[in-house]
Amino acid sequence: MRDDQILSVGIDLGTSTTQLILSRLTVKNFAAAFSVPRINISKKEVIFKSDIIFTPLASQTQIDADAIKRFVVQQYDKAGIQKQDIQMGAVIITGETARKENSSAVTQALSGYAGDFVVATAGPDLESIIAGKGAGTNELARKHRQNVVNMDIGGGTSNLGLFSDEDIIDTACFDIGGRLIKIQPDSHQITYISPKVQQLISELGLDLKVGNTVTTDQLQPVINVLTQVLENSIGLGEKSPYFDLFITNHALHPENEIVGVTFSGGVADCLNDDLPADEFRYGDIGLLLGHAVRHSSIFKHKTIYPSVETIRATVVGAGSHTTDVTGSTIAYTDGILPLRNLPILKVSKSDENLKASDLGNKISEKIDWYRVQNELNNVALALVGKHSPKFADIQRYADGIVMGAKLLIDKREPLIIMVHEDMAKALGHSLYAKLPEHYPFVCIDSVKVENGDYIDIGEPVANGEVLPVIVKTLVFG
Repeated sequence: MRDDQILSVGIDLGTSTTQLILSRLTVKNFAAAFSVPRINISKKEVIFKSDIIFTPLASQTQIDADAIKRFVVQQYDKAGIQKQDIQMGAVIITGETARKENSSAVTQALSGYAGDFVVATAGPDLESIIAGKGAGTNELARKHRQNVVNMDIGGGTSNLGLFSDEDIIDTACFDIGGRLIKIQPDSHQITYISPKVQQLISELGLDLKVGNTVTTDQLQPVINVLTQVLENSIGLGEKSPYFDLFITNHALHPENEIVGVTFSGGVADCLNDDLPADEFRYGDIGLLLGHAVRHSSIFKHKTIYPSVETIRATVVGAGSHTTDVTGSTIAYTDGILPLRNLPILKVSKSDENLKASDLGNKISEKIDWYRVQNELNNVALALVGKHSPKFADIQRYADGIVMGAKLLIDKREPLIIMVHEDMAKALGHSLYAKLPEHYPFVCIDSVKVENGDYIDIGEPVANGEVLPVIVKTLVFG
C-alpha cells in the first residue's frame, strides 16, 4: 500500500478573529488488491498556524473581502506555499460574521484559496458542534462516560454543545461575547455597543454610551449580568431577568444533566484569576468577562476539563476526503444524483430507539440546527440503524423520518438518508410508500459518517448497484 500526502487548509472567519491552519495529511488505501479503493487518513500533521487577526469589516454590516484575501495570500507566502499546492480544505464563517450581508460572497471569493473545499456558513447550532469537537469535548464525554458541555465564548456569541458518549445531544447559543462592547485600549473610550447590551444598559439605568470614557467599575454591572446568564445556561443559579434577552436561538433542554464543562473561543484564553492592569488591551470586554467567568459558580459546581483548543477550536484543520462506496442494498430515485456538499445530521443512538412520533420530533428539532439567517438548506440524515431489523423497526424509522423531515419535504428538497447498517433498501422502499408521489430521495447504507462531516454522492456504478461517496470530514486543528 502506497502512502500519498496532500496539503489541506482551513479558513475560519469568526466574529472577532480570522485565522487559518495548513495541514499535511497522509492517506493510505487499506483495501486489498483488485478491491474497490478504501482510503483513510493515517496521519495528520499541522504544519502551519497563521497569525490571528481581527476579522476585517468594511462596515458594521459588510465583511471586507479584499482584506481577508490579502491576509490569506500573506499567510500562504509566510508558509512558503502556493495556492495551487492546496488540494482540499474548508472555509467556515461563524458567529456574528455569518450574519453579515455579504458572508456568502466572501466564501465564494476565497474558493480559489482552499482547493477542493467545503464552504459552510455555520449557524449557531452547527457552530456549537464544530467548536465542541475542536475543543475535544466529544472525546472527554466518551472517556469519562458523562455529559460534558463545551462553552465556546467568542466575540459575539457563546455557543454551547452538549455531548454524551461522543454524541451531540443538545445545543444552544447566547448573544454573549467579548466584543459586545468595543473600547479604545489607550483612551478607554467606547466605540461600539451591541444592540442587546444597549438594551440592557438602558434597563439598568447605566451611563454608558459610545464616545464615553469608561472604567472597569462602570462596566461591572453589565459583566455581572452576562456571567449570570452563562451560569443559568447550564442550570446554575437564580434565573436572570435578562436570560431570555440574550438567547440567540434557544437554550439547552433542562432535563439533560451536565457534569463537566470545557471552554473554547477567545474568551477561554482570558479565564484569569487576576485581572491584568491593561484590561482593555484587546479593545473590548473580553478580559473582564473571562475573569468573571473564572470566578463564577461554573468553576465551583462543575468539573472543568482542559480543552484541546481554545481560540483555534473552530478552525478547520482540513476537509479530508475519504473515498467510500455504499453497500449494495440501496434505494434512490432517478435523476437525483450527483449531490455535493451536503452537511451530515447524525441522529444519536438514544433518539433512534424512540417511538416514531418522538423520533420525528428529535429529527425536526435537529434539522433546524442547519438554519442560517432563517434559511434552511438541505442536510443528509444519518442513522446507525439495526443489524437485523424487524418490519416494525423499518416502519418506525420511516414514519419518524418522514415526520421529522417535513420542513425539507415541504421545500421539495431531496431526502437523503444514510444508514450504517445494511438496511437501506428495505428502509428506502418504506420511505417510497410514505413520501409524496415521485418525491426525490436516496437511501444508502454501509457508509460511516459523523456530525460535522459533509458528503458528495456520485452517480451509480456497477450497473446501478452501488454509489461512490466522498465523506469530507472536518478535522479540527
